[in-house]
Amino acid sequence: MAPTTVLAGARVVLPTGTVDDGRVIVEGTRIVAGGPPAPGTAAAGDVRTVDLSGHWVVPGFVDLHNHGGGGASFTSGTVDDVLHGIRTHRLHGTTTLVASTVTGDMDFLVRRAGLLAELAQQGDLAGIHFEGPFISPCRKGAHSEELLRDPDPAEVRKLVDAAHGHARMVTLATELPGGLDSVRLLAELGVIAAVGHTDATYEQTVAAIDAGATVATHLFNAMPALGHRSPGPITALLEDERVTVELINDGTHLHPAALQLAFHHAGPHRVAFITDAMDAAGFGDGRYLLGPLEVEVADGVARLVEGGSIAGSTLTLDRAFQRAVTVDRLPVEHVVAALSANPARLLGLGDRIGSLEPGKDADLVVLDADFALKGVMRRGEWVVDPQQG
Repeated sequence: MAPTTVLAGARVVLPTGTVDDGRVIVEGTRIVAGGPPAPGTAAAGDVRTVDLSGHWVVPGFVDLHNHGGGGASFTSGTVDDVLHGIRTHRLHGTTTLVASTVTGDMDFLVRRAGLLAELAQQGDLAGIHFEGPFISPCRKGAHSEELLRDPDPAEVRKLVDAAHGHARMVTLATELPGGLDSVRLLAELGVIAAVGHTDATYEQTVAAIDAGATVATHLFNAMPALGHRSPGPITALLEDERVTVELINDGTHLHPAALQLAFHHAGPHRVAFITDAMDAAGFGDGRYLLGPLEVEVADGVARLVEGGSIAGSTLTLDRAFQRAVTVDRLPVEHVVAALSANPARLLGLGDRIGSLEPGKDADLVVLDADFALKGVMRRGEWVVDPQQG
């Protein structure tokens, strides 16, 4: 019989709401019960009870968009580098992670996809997100302009095929030649088409959504601003119920009012918090490479050495959670949805992760009363044990 862990006395956030003095019961790698205390629900045998009075228990975080961490890069590092980056983010509560690439030579991206696909096959990653090279030079951000290209469906298919079934998302400037055909192709292949790094108009963005695009890559960033005569992509992406909007809640990428605007118009069921993290996340200030471009990180903010554009973030999802509740004053249940349930559903993994329900993977995070991370469990094993610090 698998060992049983009973997490007792915490405020437990379930899909139906928050349960005070609740409990979560884990057997092996799975959750078997969650909710208010009830005698006789724990299995007999080897039972460990963890008293979490004064704490919160929430589902493990799911990051759709992440380029690295702990000094290691998903975009160019070795297998060991990628594993180190994954481990870094797990220590901050991200129990499910999609590795994101950046713009590069097509042959290099194909090789990169093969390496990341192997890690996805063995369960370390939830898949691959290709951010670039099919993006607008007008909104390139921290991408090398000379390596950008129009989204030719044949080349999009080449990258997807190189991922051996583990491609999860491709970010496109859908207004470019081949953009809409590429969106249709991705929809047929079951891969998320994301609108981002785009100079599209409102009308062009509506056309992309109608063609099958379902995600806004880091909404507000790397796209035209919202205007009263030229509403642009932001309005189209916020108003359509088919679209999930990514938000980087680090206090640098977005003004708090912009975040509130997104939650108000999209609703908590259509927001996914992401990190867009690069190597410095969980590591520190200094000089780094993001793809072929040099980045300077100072006071936790990453910018290109040449030009000064923001170059990803140093965010971890535990900090995004804490900021959303304590600074942005969002309801805890809405933040849990944005960090867990919504991205899990988008990835097609909602039956396995994203909520504390019986039968799902025992992926969870323990937070103290101030929403600082105190524990992380992934598939029934403590990554960070709340009783050891």
